[in-house]
Amino acid sequence: MSSLYDRDVIIRTDRLTKAFGKLVAVNDLHLQVMRGDVFGFLGPNGSGKTTTIRMLLGLIRPTAGRAILFGMDTALQLSDILQRVGAIIETPVFYPYLSALDNLRVTAAASGMMSGKSNDRRLAEVLDIVDLSAYQKLPLRKYSLGMKQRLGIAAALLHDPELVLLDEPTNGLDPAGMVEIRRLIQRLAALGKTIFLSSHILNEVQQVCNRVAILRKGNLIMQGNVNELLQGNEEIELRLDTAEECQQALQLLEKARQEDLNWISSVQQVPEKDTMLILKAPASHSSSINAYLARHQLFAAELQPRIGSLEDLYLELTTPTAGTGHTGMEALASGPIKRVVPSKKSGEGKKEEV
Repeated sequence: MSSLYDRDVIIRTDRLTKAFGKLVAVNDLHLQVMRGDVFGFLGPNGSGKTTTIRMLLGLIRPTAGRAILFGMDTALQLSDILQRVGAIIETPVFYPYLSALDNLRVTAAASGMMSGKSNDRRLAEVLDIVDLSAYQKLPLRKYSLGMKQRLGIAAALLHDPELVLLDEPTNGLDPAGMVEIRRLIQRLAALGKTIFLSSHILNEVQQVCNRVAILRKGNLIMQGNVNELLQGNEEIELRLDTAEECQQALQLLEKARQEDLNWISSVQQVPEKDTMLILKAPASHSSSINAYLARHQLFAAELQPRIGSLEDLYLELTTPTAGTGHTGMEALASGPIKRVVPSKKSGEGKKEEV
């Protein structure tokens, strides 16, 4: 372990790259995950998320660069790293005719855990964490997909890891199953675990993660604190009674933006809606907009603040394709790439065009 190791940095990748022949699956990746983070690792299918996780776990070797976990290089100290990591990649597999408790006993024995009272206590603890204690003697074949996913997470928790890596844990789940996994992730975070969550389900990630990184075609296009990233994506939707009033408000607010109300980033009329404006501005300033218009004898028929979302953020990153009918993760398939290279301390950095 390096003497310069920052104990608050759990994962750091330096120029991590993986190529399969001519296909570059992950390109020059710089990530930084801090202790206690619930870190969302986002991107469409084929963007390099699972390949990155496999490199972090030492399942495949990088073509170039390094993956550092707990200050240790995966190429040199993998066995020490894995003792502190629990992970699920894809759907966990268990014996369908055994109960959840017996499946965990098999997993514990296979991983080298000694049988005895302390082992039994740990099995009971992890079943309680994943909220399966009441179903621990039920044969696995009677479990729902969501219950099987939670049992997989219980197996990953047996050795009480500091870091938990989850690769698409809500894939194929119904809404109720997604809620169960979300609550479980929040429970793990409350227990002090650092969570690295790979997903393409934006709404779920926004509800549980405090920091995110976004991949597209193996390239990092954004990394940072969720709230800070979304603050710049808030809008105020403004509707006037007539098209004439809308034009007056547009001219007035555009002038105010350049003079008094410099917290307004832009003012645009909504296409095909001649009475509607969209202001790129903090939602908390909605009342100020209303008061400003009233002082100029313009009165909004409707004023609706819109809190930023990860979906909106993705669309903004890929504005060249926003009019093609693609939304969310589909829109990440093309458009300019903006990469954030994290600094050593904060994980934030300057944006570069790639």
